[in-house]
Amino acid sequence: MNDNYRYLRKAVYIALLGLLSTGCGTNSVSQKELAPDALILWYNQPAANTDWTDALPVGNGHIGAMIFGGADTDHIQFNESSLWTDGPRSYAHEGAYKYLDQIRNFLFTGKQQQAEQLAEAHFMGVKNHDPETYRKLRLAWLKKIRRDTTAAAVAYNDADWPVMQLPLLNGWETAGHQGLDGAVWFRVGFDVPEDWKGKDLFIDLGRIRDLDFCYVNGNYIGRDSGISTKRHYLIPASVLHTGRNLLAVQVVNFFDKGGFTGVKNDRPFFVAYPTDKTPKGGVNISRIWKFWIQDDNPPAYPQYEASYQPFGDIFIKDEGRLADGEVKDYRRSLDIRNALSVVTYKRGGVTYTRNYFASAADPVMVIDLKADKAGAVQFETNFGTVHKEHRFFKIDDQTIGLKVQVKNGALFGVSALKVKAIGPNARVSVTDSALKVQGADSAVLYLVAATNFISYQDVSGNPDSLCKAYLASLEENKKSDYRELLQRHQRVYHRLFDRFDIRIGTRSRSDLPTDQRIRQFSVSTDPGLIDLYTQYARYLMISATPPGGRAANLQGIWNPLLTPPWGSKYTSNINLEMNYWPAEPLNLSACTQPLFELMETLAKTGAVTANRHYGAPGWVLHHNTDIWGASAPIDAAKHGIWVGGSAWLSHHLWDHFAFTRDTVFLRDTGYPIMKKAAEFYVHFLVKDPVTGFLVSSPSNSPEHGGLVAGPTMDHQMIRDLFENCIQAGTILGVDQSFRDSLEDKYNKIAPNKIGRYGQLQEWMQDFDDTSDTHRHVSHLWGVYPGNDINWEKDTAMMRAARQSLIYRGDGGTGWSLAWKVNLWARFRSGNHALKILEELLRPAEGAGGGERGGVYRNLMDAHPPFQIDGNFGGAAGVAEMLIQSQNGYIDLLPALPDSLETGWVSGICARGGYELNIWWKHHRLEKVAIKAIAGGSCNVRYGELHRALSVKPDHWYYLNGQLETINQ
Repeated sequence: MNDNYRYLRKAVYIALLGLLSTGCGTNSVSQKELAPDALILWYNQPAANTDWTDALPVGNGHIGAMIFGGADTDHIQFNESSLWTDGPRSYAHEGAYKYLDQIRNFLFTGKQQQAEQLAEAHFMGVKNHDPETYRKLRLAWLKKIRRDTTAAAVAYNDADWPVMQLPLLNGWETAGHQGLDGAVWFRVGFDVPEDWKGKDLFIDLGRIRDLDFCYVNGNYIGRDSGISTKRHYLIPASVLHTGRNLLAVQVVNFFDKGGFTGVKNDRPFFVAYPTDKTPKGGVNISRIWKFWIQDDNPPAYPQYEASYQPFGDIFIKDEGRLADGEVKDYRRSLDIRNALSVVTYKRGGVTYTRNYFASAADPVMVIDLKADKAGAVQFETNFGTVHKEHRFFKIDDQTIGLKVQVKNGALFGVSALKVKAIGPNARVSVTDSALKVQGADSAVLYLVAATNFISYQDVSGNPDSLCKAYLASLEENKKSDYRELLQRHQRVYHRLFDRFDIRIGTRSRSDLPTDQRIRQFSVSTDPGLIDLYTQYARYLMISATPPGGRAANLQGIWNPLLTPPWGSKYTSNINLEMNYWPAEPLNLSACTQPLFELMETLAKTGAVTANRHYGAPGWVLHHNTDIWGASAPIDAAKHGIWVGGSAWLSHHLWDHFAFTRDTVFLRDTGYPIMKKAAEFYVHFLVKDPVTGFLVSSPSNSPEHGGLVAGPTMDHQMIRDLFENCIQAGTILGVDQSFRDSLEDKYNKIAPNKIGRYGQLQEWMQDFDDTSDTHRHVSHLWGVYPGNDINWEKDTAMMRAARQSLIYRGDGGTGWSLAWKVNLWARFRSGNHALKILEELLRPAEGAGGGERGGVYRNLMDAHPPFQIDGNFGGAAGVAEMLIQSQNGYIDLLPALPDSLETGWVSGICARGGYELNIWWKHHRLEKVAIKAIAGGSCNVRYGELHRALSVKPDHWYYLNGQLETINQ
């Protein structure tokens, strides 16, 4: 979609937000009655430049930025939603369907390894560079860089080489060398004691990515490769001498992280020792090595899919920092109720304030700098970027520009930073790379950015013109005035954010800085942190994926790395979907629009994949996608060939209708995409020769157990899709014969099965291992987010599903913990759900300096590393504790933990088109208010109590704890 058109459409959404309820309703409880707690993250220190997850996020679906808040030099790292690697291309493998039957036969006869080998060779998607051509180019490049080994010589002059402290767990990218692929030489000296004379030595260097060549005193010792291989070299005594020796290593990195990456245990490394001793009897090798980049231009590495890219950085240097003394009374905060980040501090008797927001109403990020003394605002600001190919330039006397080109990709971007200095003595000077402000009372910075991306097929956009248009629009009707911009931003933001509120308990440690609050968190002393965490997820959703924006990827809209974890893509075997779990229940239904826009693209590209890989109609999505609409299998056959993405995403279409009762959406958007997805599975399902049931093959239970026929999760999702299509067709009065065919197939799909341990089987065969604590719990999809298994339908199967979750354990990565919160809530085990939620809220930075699942100091979720899905999944879990509606009635407080005995929630939503305000006290329902979008019968349940209400649209109905009607 053309970005100009995107913002016209966003303007329409903004207008509708002012007139209509785009969620399930409009909050009826006044802010005064709610008496909201302060929803603020705050800190007594800036974010460390080395800790990106200390910074605070702002965003508007177009620009996402992280605020570090330094007083001497502030750092703002920013992204633009459409900047990705690669470009428009075909992903599906022509003729792959010819191997489908053979792969299935291997699986049906128990030959999993042969099936995976065949699929690896002929069934995977197409990479962006031909692998055979790449191998030839790489070999030629390796020969070139290996011809020059002079850097290994003892006499080589390395006096001007910089140094790097090793190892670096995430590669040399974390030492300021982002995007560095190629050949790098490292040199360090080490001592050989006199009593080791004549002895052969071992040298242990830990892991090195990807390939290395080792030299000692100019002599070639050996080579090794593999990102998990611990480097262990034998050094013959003949090349050594007592005293100082030289170790030189040529490290070759083809793609992604490079360099010395240590080990993940306490095994010693960077140590030399005689062959008759252990590392403990050796000498340590310095962690400070000199290095030289020999060649940073290797052949482009073939990739299955694209990666989301950072755009640039803004640095604001306080020009009075040296003359005016030390910083006092520093505070950095993010007010999520008002979508505003603020930094304040005192220096030299002057109070300085910086306000930051990415406008929800305009395609601009705004930074307001002010002081309480006239003429005291003086600073220099400039762009930075991690993209190797970039250019800084002057636009006019108030504006500088940045242009970046994605490496080996079709996309480029332009950003502009404009300053407006205020005050009679304010002066602005501009160079190609910097803006300088002196003597101002205040100043406002305006950041805009755009790329040449128009659609998954079109990269002909003009980002320079877009940036000029964005800046020009700010001049219209005095919109560039800071107060006017802030008011416009907050008006739009509040229309979404204010639809929901929550207060759990009566205690809150909001008086503590947020990092301390996380470290000290307990439910008994600070239940208010759960409120903050839940509302923070809503803030992140509005900031990352508002109506008119783009779908939230693995990191929402925030990413500082050229090679981000898992490409910061859209991982569709759990993570993309989890990003949208809280949208409907937490009254942000409008924020699903970008997801559905992505699905419209995927339905087109997925149709090509369905045809080429399966000879099937309809559309299919495997376990990952990107901005170009990738839908083919990637990475490896054992987990990349998973066909459930289109079924799972279709569940969101039906859920959107279930919550909103929007039949126009169902007719025009939801049902057409769902129907095409169902058409694929009608063709794809195949008869199992042993049981006679229809099964999904080939596929896998995500990232667990390899390629199989008939994973339980697939069958649950396909049944869900068929059932929803039948209901949708009935409501719309269409496709009777298609509905009949779906019902026939539905009854033939392999059912859920209980295994020998009383567990829900993950596969057709009873392979489950009770000691298996794998992070994915895919076979429990039918409990949540689906409803294939529930207490009303089959209590025995529900107990088996619960037993499976018990066996899996309570540990896990961030998103895995979030899924378990929701599952335990569906099991109506509120105490257990809260126990997992507490794990999700633990500090991600462990006592040993490593990372674990939990939250970082800025409350962002730790996989680790950062993934936003855990934030969204955890907030959805809070909603599931308080209300469920998947079984045709509204279930009030179905999984309320014992320790959350008092609280209220307003604006929470239920299927059927209902909005509710709920109050509870002493662990009992006190009162509930219900409003319906459409009239009819509303069935309410609380414990053993049931009530059927006849409701009219847009009327509020009040019930007490006995579900009796009361006056309000």
